[in-house]
This record gives sequence, structure tokens and C-alpha cells, in this order.
Amino acid sequence: MSSIVTDQGIVHYETYGSGRPVLLLHGWLGSWSLWRETIQVLGRDFRTYALDFWGFGESGDKRDSFAVADFIALVSQFMNRLGIVKAPLVGHSMGGTVSLGVALEHPEMVEKVVVIGSPINGSSLNLLLKLLGFPITGSLVRSPIGYPLFKMGMRAYAPFMAKDAVGVWKMLMRDTDQTTTQSFFESIGTLRKTDLRPRLGEIQVPVLGIYGKKDVIVDPKQHDVLAAGVAHAQIELRPDSGHFTMLDEPEFFVNAVRNFILANNA
Repeated sequence: MSSIVTDQGIVHYETYGSGRPVLLLHGWLGSWSLWRETIQVLGRDFRTYALDFWGFGESGDKRDSFAVADFIALVSQFMNRLGIVKAPLVGHSMGGTVSLGVALEHPEMVEKVVVIGSPINGSSLNLLLKLLGFPITGSLVRSPIGYPLFKMGMRAYAPFMAKDAVGVWKMLMRDTDQTTTQSFFESIGTLRKTDLRPRLGEIQVPVLGIYGKKDVIVDPKQHDVLAAGVAHAQIELRPDSGHFTMLDEPEFFVNAVRNFILANNA
């Protein structure tokens, strides 16, 4: 387990492999553990870094803000602290939105971007996630009575999220247990309000969008939004995947990401 101290808090990360750096960014209610298998496979070709956003996993949560903009700043500070001048960013869900945000705010630091099931416009989140972004709803869900009910609901919903329903549910609940009430609702609340569409045309780096046609968390039609906004974006729409393509189709996923990063299209 490794960590660095940034201007705004401690950031935990795991790293594996050697060579060209690649950053892996998790989604809401996630942590670096989403990439547990991915970092080992990609680590054969790259130096992989899997980060925990502030308020998630093992990263420090003694902060006043857990907004998408804060996570964009986190990636920039992380790279500066480790001396990573430029790298591809691979982000799942909220992590992909953050990756695109870094490409917009710090284009000199981003080599390529891969997004997996990521909302380009926060209105594409399903209704439940939108509701969880309000402080009162988030507080009720995280209450002693509401939280067990939330876990039961997530267990019932898990088969619609991924092929390995039990495995994904256990992973999400383990990671959710590590969040605070504020990081729980504020991160998804700001994601709900995020809309990258007006600035997508500014992105000049290569972009790969991977979306699962069976995604019930983020509207998979967001791949059309990404393609419309970033004319040079490559799109993979997977008919048999849900929100977690890296878990539903791990072999396809790592090969697609590896080939995209290695391709001479920067």
C-alpha cells in the first residue's frame, strides 16, 4: 500500500509493473480494488497506478469538499508529486468523467483518455443515483436504518449491473463502507450536475469510449454524445456488457486498452 500527501489530503494508490505510466481511476462508490486484476495484466506492459479518490477507499476524507472538480485537481497533484509528466488516463464511470475533465483543464498532462461507462452529461445517470446526490437523501440512506436497506436494494439490483452479481455487490459494499456521508452524496451530486458537452470539442488527445449496451447505471447512449463531441473518438459498444466491462469482459477490455495506448495515434 502506498500513499502521498497532497495540498488537500492523503491519496492512497496501488502500483504495479514498469515502463510507461498509466493511471486508472475508479467510479462512484468504488476504489482502486476495481482494477485489482487489470493492473496486473496491464502491468506487463506499463507502470500502472490505481488511485483512490478523496473520501473513497484508503484516501483521506478529512476535507470539506468531494466534488468532481476536486478529483480533477487530485489527479493533477498526484502526477506532479510522482513526477509523472504525461500519461494515459483510464477511468470508469465517474473516473472517466474526471479523466476527460483533466484533459480539458490540464491538457499538457494527458496523453490519451479511455472512458468506460462514463456520463458525459450527468442527466444520463439513472434516477436512483440522481436522488442519492441530494444531501437529505444521502443522509437518510447512510442512517442506521436506511443503510441496511440500501445494501439489500443493491444486492437485489446487482444482477442487472454485472455478470458476477455477487462479486460486484461485495466489492461495492466493501468500498461503500469506507465512504463518509458527505463523500457519498456530494461526489454523485456534483457528477449529476456535470455537463462536458460544451467543451468536448477542445479535447485534442485520442479518446476511446467503452460502453456496455446493458448498462443500467449510465445511459449507454452516452457513447453517441461522446462521439458527437469528440470527432476523433473511437467507440466500442459492447452488446453483452453492463456498467463494468472490465469485469464482464476482462480479456476484451485489457486488450482494447493495451492496443489503444500502444497505438501510434497520439
